[in-house]
Amino acid sequence: MQAQIDILRKEALRKDSVKIYPFNPNFISDYKGYTLGMSVEEIDRLHNFRKTNKYVNSPEDFQLVTQVTDSLLKTISPYFKFPEWTQKGNQQLTAGARLNTSVEKVREQKNVSVSDLNSATKEDLKSISGIGEKLSARIIKFRDRLGGFLVEEQLYDVYGLKPEVAQRALKRYKVLNPPQIEKININTASVEMLTKLIYLQKDVAFNIVNYRDSKGSIDSFEELAKVENFPSEKIERIALYLSL
Repeated sequence: MQAQIDILRKEALRKDSVKIYPFNPNFISDYKGYTLGMSVEEIDRLHNFRKTNKYVNSPEDFQLVTQVTDSLLKTISPYFKFPEWTQKGNQQLTAGARLNTSVEKVREQKNVSVSDLNSATKEDLKSISGIGEKLSARIIKFRDRLGGFLVEEQLYDVYGLKPEVAQRALKRYKVLNPPQIEKININTASVEMLTKLIYLQKDVAFNIVNYRDSKGSIDSFEELAKVENFPSEKIERIALYLSL
């Protein structure tokens, strides 16, 4: 019966007059999930997972978290669009690995001294192989512009820092004390307020406001992908600083 339901869902998607554009499955809204053919339970599993500040980085992760059927995953996964950094060398563990290796992580933390990435000095960072004088200064400058790292993955955004070096650094440094921030309401923010975000250029902020004003409101973060020149690969980072 479930297989038949999935076939009907797939056929409905095929006949749907609304074209499906690539999207980041981490930001599926209730309505989006419904139109994709997901059940309420499957959508809720994804939302509960996201509330823990974790992300799915592959179709396999998505299925493990949501428990969608193989046939539905095959139908919708071709439209998944993940940030580029998640696809380079398996920089992060998959959801399955995260869920299955919690004991090993606890043991590692006992054996390896972990310090706060937000309080690391230039000298601390230079102790990591691959980070010299210029990169350590660049990391701290980037951290200062952010007001502090909110999540470890932001380290991958430092210009010139190779993913394997960032991964090596994150074995020693974690975001233990994330800064308290006041999120920007994307439906009321001005161009100037949006431009304060390090990830947004002024022309993109201008396009966001124009899109919002023409539509009336922005109902989900995934909608931002429709904004001209919006850096969709950074949506996970940008969403950390925004509210609807």
